Amino acid sequence: MSKKEHRATEAEEPMKQPEAQQCVEEQDTPKEAEERQEESEEDKLQEMGEKLATLNDKYLRLYSEYENYRKRTNMEKADLLLNGSREMMKAILPVVDDFERALAVTGDDEGVRLIYNKLMKILEQKGLKAMDVKGEKFDESMHEAVTQIPAPAPEQKGLVIDVVEKGYYLNDKVLRYAKVVVAC
Repeated sequence: MSKKEHRATEAEEPMKQPEAQQCVEEQDTPKEAEERQEESEEDKLQEMGEKLATLNDKYLRLYSEYENYRKRTNMEKADLLLNGSREMMKAILPVVDDFERALAVTGDDEGVRLIYNKLMKILEQKGLKAMDVKGEKFDESMHEAVTQIPAPAPEQKGLVIDVVEKGYYLNDKVLRYAKVVVAC
C-alpha cells in the first residue's frame, strides 16, 4: 500500500468510527429496552386504572340516581293511593254537612241517622276523620278564623269558642280547615 492510499484509508476510518458508534448508541441494551417497555406498560396500566375509576364513578352516580328515582316514584304511588280520593272526599263533604243539618232540624230521624252513620263509617274507612276543635287553642295550620269575639273568661282567650263549619282530615292531612270563632 502506498503512503497516499494509507493516508486516505486512515482519513476514512475516523469518519466510519462515529457512524459505528451511532449505530451502537441507537441500539439499546436489552436492559434499557426492558425498562422502556415496563414504563410504557405502567403508563398503560395507570391510564386504564384512571378509566376504570371514571367509569366506576359514572356507574355509581347513575345507580344512585336510579335508586332515588325508584324511591321517589314508590312514595308518589303510595301517596296517590292514600290521597287519590282527596277531590272526591272534598266533593262529598257538603253532603255530610247537609246530613248534619238535617239531623239537627228533624230531631234525630231514624232513617236519616242510619244513612248518615253508614256514610260516615264508609268515609272513615277511607281515611276521613272529623276535627274536634271546640275548646282547643287556635291553630292557623288547622283552623280558619271566621270572627273574633271578646272572651267570656280570661282563661278562654285564644281558644276556639264555636265551630261554624267542621274541619276534616284525610289520612292525617288537613282536607278542609275548620271555620271557627275565636275568643280574643
